[in-house]
Amino acid sequence: MSGAIRVGIGGWVYEPWRGGTFYPEGLAQKRELEYASRQVTTIEINGTFYGSQKPASFRRWHDETPEGFVFSLKGPRYATNRKLLAGAGDSIERFLGSGLLELGEKLGPINWQFAATKAYDPDDFAAFLDLLPAEREGRPLRHVVEVRHDSFRDPTFVALLRARGIAAVVADKPGYPLIADVTAPFVYLRLQDAREAEAEGYGAAALERWAERARRWASGETRLDLELLAEPPDGREAGPGDEAAGPREVFVYMINGCKERAPAAARGLLRRVAVAG
Repeated sequence: MSGAIRVGIGGWVYEPWRGGTFYPEGLAQKRELEYASRQVTTIEINGTFYGSQKPASFRRWHDETPEGFVFSLKGPRYATNRKLLAGAGDSIERFLGSGLLELGEKLGPINWQFAATKAYDPDDFAAFLDLLPAEREGRPLRHVVEVRHDSFRDPTFVALLRARGIAAVVADKPGYPLIADVTAPFVYLRLQDAREAEAEGYGAAALERWAERARRWASGETRLDLELLAEPPDGREAGPGDEAAGPREVFVYMINGCKERAPAAARGLLRRVAVAG
């Protein structure tokens, strides 16, 4: 058995995607989410990082997308861009009470993104993780942290996440640590190394490798062969292996690099995942 592999993009409002690049010529902007959600299987909402959204917006996004579609959300920058993370409780509570539960069954993981300058402080980071609730009004919440400073490549960081069932973002952006440890019942990837010269953002071989990685994570593997993690960077894992195995959901987002290629990259990976499955 394998868990679901969901592949998507970050946001859906992006002018260069219009006029036939991704959205069909003449498509009304108010129908862009409706269209995008039928081309990919998940979307990471970026607007929640920059400011509060209204409950009506979450409700509308739920209604405009097909059954089985899932949104992930970026946690607010006010919670993560601070000197002492232990003081983020009020920001986290305001965010969780802003109406995101209106997404219902379409609510996926919440990504807490940290600046590249934010170094690892074990005690303060543990205090932040303890502020992230496992449920809200009876609905389970899943959390993932996106760390960008190499000091997080530390076994104690992996242990903190694993003890709480929180995932670490797997990122392929040069200069960011690639932490591939499985610490939660799901895996969350943000792929940001797309190239304009490639029609699908990544070359065929690179997309095949990511499809294979996603398939094996979904099937329950916790450590991948070195050859599968040879690119990008070195793929070393930060902590000791987790022997627990079982089907798990995998989320893959084509985010940045050459953003114009993100929809094509997502659709290209979706095709390959379907073949691999």
